[in-house]
Amino acid sequence: MSKTATAIALTLALLPAGARAAEKEDALLAKLRQRIEAVDASLDGVLGVSLRDLKTGATVMELRAAEPFPTASSIKLAVLYELYRQAEEGHLDLKGLTTPPLPRVKGGGVLQELGDHVTVTWHDLAVMMMGWSDNEATNLLIDKVGLDAVNRRLDALRLPGVRLRRKMMDLDAARAGRENVGTPAEMRRLAETVFAGTGLSPERARDMRTLAAMPKDSPFRKVLPESVTIMDKPGELEGVRCVSAVVDVPGRPYAISIMTAYLRSDADGERVMREISAAVFETFDRLARSSDLGRVISER
Repeated sequence: MSKTATAIALTLALLPAGARAAEKEDALLAKLRQRIEAVDASLDGVLGVSLRDLKTGATVMELRAAEPFPTASSIKLAVLYELYRQAEEGHLDLKGLTTPPLPRVKGGGVLQELGDHVTVTWHDLAVMMMGWSDNEATNLLIDKVGLDAVNRRLDALRLPGVRLRRKMMDLDAARAGRENVGTPAEMRRLAETVFAGTGLSPERARDMRTLAAMPKDSPFRKVLPESVTIMDKPGELEGVRCVSAVVDVPGRPYAISIMTAYLRSDADGERVMREISAAVFETFDRLARSSDLGRVISER
């Protein structure tokens, strides 16, 4: 063995076990970043990503993380959070009843299919918004809590890059430039806020997380096991696919926002969601099930 190799071996041997383990984890996470960069290179469009390890608090990757993107339906996370904060503050009762008027906006969901004598609670509307991405339910909730109140709350959370500028399906507002927007970094932080239940009682925080974790048909979820809790809100518009989420991998949860724009093909955007979601989960699941030395330990 050369003198240089011997010196390196001695140096590594003298490193604390924790430091050696951290080096290997860093190497694995570097491979993950390379995988995401390869996905970016393959996309005919623009990709933004913000990924944080919630166990260590480390930011794993940021790709165009400070750039504004259209949020599509993922902005509904901000509406959900404001609804629960106002309930916590006594400004509204989630069990209160309302009768959704006609006409109702289309574009997905439940209310557009129901008759004119429907009575629901504000909590019911939140369920429809998160589980079925119901646009009419979302608009009713925006009217209830106030569009400006949502943005003031975002300011209080230090998320000035996330803005609710219009209600759902308001094409005139979109054409006028009043698009709902967010940056990958701040949308990821919004998902973390919902996960943490910041400012809420434990019971109310649990209820909000339950709604955020409702099953959804999305490319991001298709590659994840059903046994893992996923608090997320995907969104889609023409040329846009996005998602902001916390994936609660036992022992190694992570928060992520994936945002795309200028997509040549919407199918390509959905592919990106699947590929990045799979790559990140595979890495964090491996970390969660590994010893400090990197041996993966499974019940099989």
